[in-house]
Parts: sequence; C-alpha cells; structure tokens
Amino acid sequence: MSEAIPLTPISSYRGIGFDDRMDTVEFRVAERAHIVVDSDICRSCTTKACVTACPANLFAPTSDGGILFNYEQCFECGTCYQVCNSEGALSWTYPDGGYGVVFRQG
Repeated sequence: MSEAIPLTPISSYRGIGFDDRMDTVEFRVAERAHIVVDSDICRSCTTKACVTACPANLFAPTSDGGILFNYEQCFECGTCYQVCNSEGALSWTYPDGGYGVVFRQG
C-alpha cells in the first residue's frame, strides 16, 4: 500500500491576494510565440469567447473584427484553445524549453 501524500489545507491559501500570488510567478518570454492567432479566421467568429475566457485578459477585439493577442503574460492554461469555436483560429504549442510560466516559492 502506498503512503498518503499530505495535502495543504485550503484555508492556508485564502489569505493570499491575487497580486501576492502572482509575485511568485515569473514569465520568461521566448522570441517564438507559443500561441498564434489567425485574425482572418477570427473575423468570422460570432462569440469571441477567447476575449472573456482568458484569465489573464490577453485577447482584445479589434475594430475590424479580428483579435489581438499578447502572449508575454500567458498562464499557459489552454482555456482559449478550449473555448475557440473557429477551427484554425488558434495554434497552441508549449513554450520553448526554459520559457513561459515559472512558479517560484518564497
């Protein structure tokens, strides 16, 4: 029988605000974007679900119906890819090794 892994009580996380929690995250920005948005495909999208679903608020609609995306502060959660209903609008890959979100403790 395997040994149980101790869990951290959820109450220990409640006192940490979002800004303090984000202070434990480092974003190492690669030259190659790990998400590429095809604005031509996005123009035909009627929901623009990525704009409201992205927890980092990195998608912005443009006046011509396209989408601007800023990958530098991306959490790499994949939410945008999951909610996108336009095939080919988003190309999502993992960031290059050593880049992307790095979680630090302390």
